[in-house]
Amino acid sequence: MKSYAAVDLGASSGRVMVGRVGPDSLELAEAHRFVNRPVRVPEGLRWDVLALYAGVLDGLRAAGQVDSVGIDSWAVDYGLLDADGALLGNPVHYRDSRTEGVAEKVWATVPAADLYAATGLQYAPFNTLYQLVAEQVTDAERLLLIPDLLTYWLTGEQGTELTNASTTQLIDPRTRDWSYDIASRLGIDLGLFAPLRQPGDPAGVLRPEVLEETGLRGPVPVTAVGSHDTASAVAAVPAAGGERFGYICTGTWSLAGLELDAPVLTEESRAANFTNELGLDGTVRYLRNIMGLWLLQECVRAWGEPELGALLLEAAKAPALRSVVDASDPVFLAPGRMPERIAEACRASGQPVPRTPGEITRCILDSLALAHRKAIEEARRLADRPVDVVHVVGGGTRNALLCQLTADACGLPVVAGPTEAAALGNVLVQARTHGLVGDLADGRALLTRTQPLTRYEPQGDTAPWRAAQARLATR
Repeated sequence: MKSYAAVDLGASSGRVMVGRVGPDSLELAEAHRFVNRPVRVPEGLRWDVLALYAGVLDGLRAAGQVDSVGIDSWAVDYGLLDADGALLGNPVHYRDSRTEGVAEKVWATVPAADLYAATGLQYAPFNTLYQLVAEQVTDAERLLLIPDLLTYWLTGEQGTELTNASTTQLIDPRTRDWSYDIASRLGIDLGLFAPLRQPGDPAGVLRPEVLEETGLRGPVPVTAVGSHDTASAVAAVPAAGGERFGYICTGTWSLAGLELDAPVLTEESRAANFTNELGLDGTVRYLRNIMGLWLLQECVRAWGEPELGALLLEAAKAPALRSVVDASDPVFLAPGRMPERIAEACRASGQPVPRTPGEITRCILDSLALAHRKAIEEARRLADRPVDVVHVVGGGTRNALLCQLTADACGLPVVAGPTEAAALGNVLVQARTHGLVGDLADGRALLTRTQPLTRYEPQGDTAPWRAAQARLATR
């Protein structure tokens, strides 16, 4: 048995998990969990990256002696360093408003169709490319994406892990290298980025100061994993060999789609706003971003943090599909006033306005299930790939009502689990580096044997879901 520390940073919390892996065993335990609370300052919304780093150090101390460390986090955001390697201010949060109107300026130089044909990335206003055009970086020597920044602080070594780099809209998914033409046309200096790393590559060893602070005995290697948390989560989808599956990584966001061998770069795919991000072992994560449980998280915050179980029981009793909203609508991107904004969207579309927390929660869950259905349905059509089962991984697996509604909406069985998919995918890459796990299929087989999974069979006809989807499309 070997032990691996998986640092897994989400948009609302961070955690350090310890995975113990043997020839036919995989155990995961939480060593430390901490809040990821952005801070609004006069210049905008920022990540408190120093607090995150402190949480990582506390977690490594709590984890005890480990054989390796790997870090994954959310995508697109970055820190800028000066010539001495010092951080130039707190990283900007992707929900900050600075990229408003930037896409139109970019498209005036590189039309949206050309941008998609070159990078395969969906339009999202917070893509790194738009952030860089908005910021017009002039005084930095280095740009490190969030997990690479934390890795640098742990080891003193700089790199840019590929799966996360593929979310910048500066990577060509066919060559799995930088899109030099796009960067040149937009005046983006790719020299800001450290050399690309692959999942499984060595990323240095813990610095002596880190060993002293955490109480660990060196040397402790740090391993590059699928450092975009979705890449790690998809690596932990417990699909059987040859299974024709779709996946939904659930959490603050829902990422719904397919695992492919090659990108889909058609104009129809661009119009449907599907993205081609890079995964492990030469795979492509062909998916759509959906607003996810962010909608519910913001409502729960606005309601004063009521008990979630009681809220879901109330939602289960509310009328199904009475009102739905577009869970991919950018109107829901910013924090604040979420219950009111959902009510306003229902009112504007001529639907009954949900008023109680239970009714609003049911509206959110129905809307998410509907968005999951649409994404899986369109992905399999655009990629010309059949889907027989949908795997749901991540925090949403704890929400049985959402999982059942997703099965009902898709008209397909849903296999829910594992919950800590990103951390498990992180651990599996580290274990593979040490020779304890084979390829992607071997890791998934180990997950299937060792992790608790729940299967939800679709109930009823999909006709009401088709009608709700048509109703939403006409609004």
